[in-house]
Amino acid sequence: MEDKPTRSPLSITVFFPCYNEEANVERTTHAALKMCRRISQDFEIIIVNDGSQDDTKAIADRLAAEITEVRAVHNDPNLGYGGALQAGFRAATKDWVFYTDGDGQFDFEEIDKLIPLLDRYDIVSAYRLDRKDSLMRKANALAWTTLVNTVFWLWLRDIDGAFKIFPRKLFDEIEMKSMGALIDTEILARAKRLGYTIGQTGVHHYARTAGEQTGANIGVILRAFQELFKLRGDIRRTVSTADDGREKKV
Repeated sequence: MEDKPTRSPLSITVFFPCYNEEANVERTTHAALKMCRRISQDFEIIIVNDGSQDDTKAIADRLAAEITEVRAVHNDPNLGYGGALQAGFRAATKDWVFYTDGDGQFDFEEIDKLIPLLDRYDIVSAYRLDRKDSLMRKANALAWTTLVNTVFWLWLRDIDGAFKIFPRKLFDEIEMKSMGALIDTEILARAKRLGYTIGQTGVHHYARTAGEQTGANIGVILRAFQELFKLRGDIRRTVSTADDGREKKV
């Protein structure tokens, strides 16, 4: 792993995946724009439309045409949450990459809690305070987080909290394979294997005001379990780095 980029002045890509988020995408984009204009003079915002069947694509394209700093990236067909995050990370061009979800359940302004930690850590992964989900969803999340922490020795409070910032160069060094809910675990586990340090802080979580959640459906959950132990084997076959800084297999 090479030295991480500096954070002053801050060069940052902000992106968020959207699937059928026509009621949220414009509001989320403007919230991201307000935050970016406050913290940076070198930024871009990427809307990742993951094969939406509503007007998300059209709204994203309009926003990209109207706002210089906004781009729209489209997966067609839908590739799942992992595929959407992969598209955002690969499209990023700035030194740092911050992502959250496109459903408006986080406050972009709380990025202020993450940025100072970049002086001490390579990656900052936020955990949700007072999580606004059902009891069943929170119980499932606790069980999942405990499992993946044990399997990959990550010891993070909220593996799947969608409020994280990474150095962009990480995505030149790892091969992302997960197309579903395991994507956060995969990226963090591969990063740790390469020697990246991970800091944590809490951010508030808000109730969804429009649209529908998709992450808790049984298909997504089963897919994540199918990928989990395959990923463990793949990462265990990874030596820390090759000479060029990339992952190297045994």
